[in-house]
Amino acid sequence: MKKIVQVIQNLWVTIKATLLQVLHWLWKMIDQGLVRLLGEEKVATFYKQLDFLKEKYWDSREKVDQFIESKVDKEATYYPTIKRLWKICGWTIFAGVFFIFAIETNFLWLTGEMPSVGELQNPKLSQSSEIYSADGVLLGKFFTENRTPIRDYNQLSPYLVKALVATEDSRFYQHSGIDYKAWAGVAVGMLSGGDRGGGSTITQQLAKNLFKTRKKQGILKKGFLGYVPLVNKLVIKTKEWLTAIKLERYYTKNEIILWYLNTVDFGSNAYGIKVASKTYFNTSPDSLKVQQAAVLVGMQKATTTYNPILNPEKSIKRRNTVLAQMQKYGYLSKAELDSLQDLPLGLNRHEESPYDGTGNYFKVAIAKYLNEWAKDNEIELDLYRDGLKIITTIDSRLQTYAEDAVSEGMRSVQKTFDGHWSGKNPWADEKGVEIPGFIDTVAKRTEYYKALVKRFPNNQDSVWYYMKSVKRKMWVYSRNGLGEEERMMSAYDSIQYYKRFLQAGMMTMDPYTGHVKAWVGGLDFKYFKYDHVKQGKRQPGSTFKPFVYTAAIDGPRNLSPCTEMKDEPFEIEVEEKGEKKIWRPNNADGHFSYATMPLRRALAKSINSITARLTDEVGPDTVMYYAKTMGISSPMRPVASIGLGSFDVSLYEMIGAYSAFINEGIHVEPMIIQEIQDQNGKVLQHFDPETKRVIRKESAMLMRSMLEGPIYEGGTASSLLWNDGAVLMPAKNKYAPAFAGKTGTTSNHSDGWFIGMTNSLITGAWVGGDDRSIHFRSGALGEGSKTALPLYKRFMIKVVNDPTLAMYKPVAFDKLDPKVVRKDFNCSYYSPALPDSLSSEGGGNLDSLSAPPGIETDVKPDSTSGGN
Repeated sequence: MKKIVQVIQNLWVTIKATLLQVLHWLWKMIDQGLVRLLGEEKVATFYKQLDFLKEKYWDSREKVDQFIESKVDKEATYYPTIKRLWKICGWTIFAGVFFIFAIETNFLWLTGEMPSVGELQNPKLSQSSEIYSADGVLLGKFFTENRTPIRDYNQLSPYLVKALVATEDSRFYQHSGIDYKAWAGVAVGMLSGGDRGGGSTITQQLAKNLFKTRKKQGILKKGFLGYVPLVNKLVIKTKEWLTAIKLERYYTKNEIILWYLNTVDFGSNAYGIKVASKTYFNTSPDSLKVQQAAVLVGMQKATTTYNPILNPEKSIKRRNTVLAQMQKYGYLSKAELDSLQDLPLGLNRHEESPYDGTGNYFKVAIAKYLNEWAKDNEIELDLYRDGLKIITTIDSRLQTYAEDAVSEGMRSVQKTFDGHWSGKNPWADEKGVEIPGFIDTVAKRTEYYKALVKRFPNNQDSVWYYMKSVKRKMWVYSRNGLGEEERMMSAYDSIQYYKRFLQAGMMTMDPYTGHVKAWVGGLDFKYFKYDHVKQGKRQPGSTFKPFVYTAAIDGPRNLSPCTEMKDEPFEIEVEEKGEKKIWRPNNADGHFSYATMPLRRALAKSINSITARLTDEVGPDTVMYYAKTMGISSPMRPVASIGLGSFDVSLYEMIGAYSAFINEGIHVEPMIIQEIQDQNGKVLQHFDPETKRVIRKESAMLMRSMLEGPIYEGGTASSLLWNDGAVLMPAKNKYAPAFAGKTGTTSNHSDGWFIGMTNSLITGAWVGGDDRSIHFRSGALGEGSKTALPLYKRFMIKVVNDPTLAMYKPVAFDKLDPKVVRKDFNCSYYSPALPDSLSSEGGGNLDSLSAPPGIETDVKPDSTSGGN
């Protein structure tokens, strides 16, 4: 008892000394502030008035003392003791009242903030935001704490509630937030040296979990006393007591139970009972069996120690303790207890990750878009805590098929690529010569290398020893099979391994609404985070040519698809960096046919010489104007080579720009979100398509018809309908054009493109290395028709074979009506198919094809020409 009294006295001395120091400091600050604000004269007058009040106070106190002396015998034996007890009692009551007052008001910033009435009545619970596809499928979540709250008490298993009350707070239904009997038991346990457990009620624990009373930082939130040892614990406990009492006032017992189970941490990144039930038993809270409920409740004593995944034996022991508590308080019979305690854990794990499900590249794009939208609209938004419901434009079936098409198709392309470079390194210049020191340069950019340099600042041998010679087991993306495989590698080996991969991107969009229906940014998000749909930008090659032809048909020249031009050498004087040069673009095969052909045929065959001449005639600035008007936002300059796709753009931009060809000349901006709802289902924002007319309806119809040529008129994309592609032909009229599209390849085959269009979908695919130095050496393997088009073909075959996606099945385009389309479009011409790339042989000064300032490129200026 003496020790407890001594501890209390020492604690009071500490509190008193701290308070006096704080008050002295505050008074000094106030005094200086008053002098600056009012001046010394007014402050002196104020102090005189204060002294006057002090004199009045002491006069009054003296009169009170005189009155007491007249009524009390000070000579009595027990007078000093009684006086001391009254003083202690009075000061204790005053200190208690003042302490509670200070807690509630954060007096002089001593104790930190308390939850406001609004926060108590409408507490904000950190919960995951959910992403849904347009067809109602959960695509994934954003969370730091994976929590999906339950809204209805009736969705809880009765066993769960009974286990919780029996174990954590047996008098829960009798107390009003604080269990004084439990605290008396704790005190007795401490005095006797035994263990009587904690005295915190379920309501107190809810106050701690819901308002994070122990995790707040900063003077305003924590208070000055929050940084004083021992005192800070008293402050925190008092806050939890007071908050618990208020919670009992605002909520029913059932609501408190529900809030508690929604807030608690169950380990394994499972927060709240709904996620915990799914994580450990793959069930819902209302379906939990009594032994399962006991496991989850038992974890509340220590989520790691009693975690059934990490420590199954301890978890069973703790579960049985909970079951025993349930039997003790009458929730189970002895026979039920005995049978339940013999059962195994019966785990059925279903742990969730933010990257579960499909569309991980798309999820990142969603997060970025929403953060930018919130910033632009000055809205506070936290995707990882606000519990939003995000309805996207994605069709889960199309997304799955797109991911499968990329995965399957790239296995085949990668196998071809590896065989093509067998025994050699694929990082090479446009002539196929290996770039010396390529991997060393890449290695020096890694964080691991930089860390080693710091560790061994004067010893490069040690740096490279750890980079190249120290091997360890690591999981890598498999190049030979599906998924991943474990290998023994050094950091240097890993860089070499991954640099041999070709990458891919694919996006599908509804051309009328702008709704993005599928988004595949790469091979596997776990291993390749870079998004090749929107983040990545590469030269589009011949997929850019339709903008040249649009400028010619819709622009001032007002040409028609049947306007004829000759395939012959073309040259033009250009100026680059103040130096005049002659630019002579070659065709893909390095030869010219010298044949005169209509523009329709030139586009179908992707003739570079005609495209270059046409660009010159309509003007590079006009071509750039149309490209930008139709949706290309990346930097470009009006140079001679613009028509051959010499500037970097994203797949996202290109697909959006192509929408005008299908949508009768109206551009629709790609759209990825339809609606945002808050955690209560209230619609926060609904998004509508952004559209504008960019070309005449007649021009759009003509361009769509011309883009049928690469597929149906022996053009560069005719392989789309070969072999298994025959299933893509319309059932009623097999040979009626139902597809339009364009292939593209850059001159050293670093990039292969294909953009395909039907009456309901626009889909684009890109294939290439992350570095432009990673490429095929020949057009026979590396052109867009051999790399990107097969991905599109696989995707569309899957779509056509799915009866639930009948709305996306290609149907024949409407024939052009001469009454509506006044320009000549019936022009016939025949020539053999041409390769789908611009050969690196054949010469030609292509210096004017260099990328604009600020865009990094890994190839020389004379090899960045757009191919077919």
